[in-house]
Amino acid sequence: MSSQVSTSRGLPSPSKLGTFESPHTWQMSGPTGQAEAGSSDDQDIRLLSVSWNQDFGCFAAGTSNGFRIFNCDPFKETFRRDLKSGGFGIVEMLFRCNILALVGGGSNAHYPPNKVMIWDDHRSHCIGEFAFRSDVRAVKLGKDYIVIVLERKIYVYNFTDLKLLHQIETQSNPKGLCCLSHHSNTSVLACPGVHQGHVRVEHFGLKVTRMISAHDSHISCMALTMDGLLLATASMKGTLIRIFNTMDGTRLQEVRRGLDKADIYSIALSPNVQWLAVSSDKGTVHIFSLRVRVAGEDASNEQRSLEGPRMDHQNSSSSIDPLIQTNTGSNASSSLSFMKGILPKYFSSEWSFSQFHLPEVTRYIVAFGAQNTVMMVGLDGRCSFDQVNGGQMLQKEYFRFIKADLTPLRTLAP
Repeated sequence: MSSQVSTSRGLPSPSKLGTFESPHTWQMSGPTGQAEAGSSDDQDIRLLSVSWNQDFGCFAAGTSNGFRIFNCDPFKETFRRDLKSGGFGIVEMLFRCNILALVGGGSNAHYPPNKVMIWDDHRSHCIGEFAFRSDVRAVKLGKDYIVIVLERKIYVYNFTDLKLLHQIETQSNPKGLCCLSHHSNTSVLACPGVHQGHVRVEHFGLKVTRMISAHDSHISCMALTMDGLLLATASMKGTLIRIFNTMDGTRLQEVRRGLDKADIYSIALSPNVQWLAVSSDKGTVHIFSLRVRVAGEDASNEQRSLEGPRMDHQNSSSSIDPLIQTNTGSNASSSLSFMKGILPKYFSSEWSFSQFHLPEVTRYIVAFGAQNTVMMVGLDGRCSFDQVNGGQMLQKEYFRFIKADLTPLRTLAP
């Protein structure tokens, strides 16, 4: 598999870029097409994709007529491009700056699905282009890297000059599974390995590659913490979610979503590494309490840099309390969990701490917001959860951001 890269000039540093601040509709100029006169009719628009930015403060919606950028808290549309010339199947943000990665999508794609366009909306033109022999499955942007995922290969480019840095072989990866850390001191990438159920973890800064045997069946979803030190994975079965230390591949915790097979849509880890959220085609968002932490949280930065990152974890329920805050609860478990090792594994499983039920008709993704809230995009809004007692989450907000589709932001709380 080969690729072609073209650029008009070197890309600017992410720290020097502008931001999407105020809501407005922009005209696209030159070869990118022409904007609709006035605002478009949402009844004619189909949602093709939704994706969070790196800090989950915004999300991008690719539509059959262009794309839109939304702020999550407070919720508002901050930017849009409505086009006559086609849609976008992938719209990847770089935090809140004016650089976007765009891939055409839908029946009338604006760009071919085998091309990635790096678009500078401040200058209103394309500053980089990547062309491949097969369709692009996903794009991830970081402060140092542009990561492009094909079905069986991942290309990693330097952000500033678009030079190819790494080529990574994977198993068949039609979902475009790939995670990239977004921390100033770590550069971590996770993707499917070449063997079924394996995850490959690249620590670019340390020049270390780690292979993790995560599941027996194919990987269906994964997520990294912001610093890349924890990895959460689910398999095609969708019953168990496992959390690993990416430094040594140790399994730290395993939680159970349910008994029936499910298609896991998304996994999210909270910024404080206390909670894990999972959405699936079963229509329930599950929140789990994590009992893992980075060792030496109170140590100085100098000590951390000398010792390197490491993880603490406990496997017995009696060891949970020291590892989570005293004002948080723990996951549900069977009353027979004390017979672990004697009864089947099911009886020792950790079940979700809090839940929210949605119709099983729409694909949606989740992320954590402020003050114990969970955001759900693709269906309807924001909910909050009780970090002590758990139980059913309470819906706090609901926004229908594209009127023609059931595609709002929902915020929850239990």
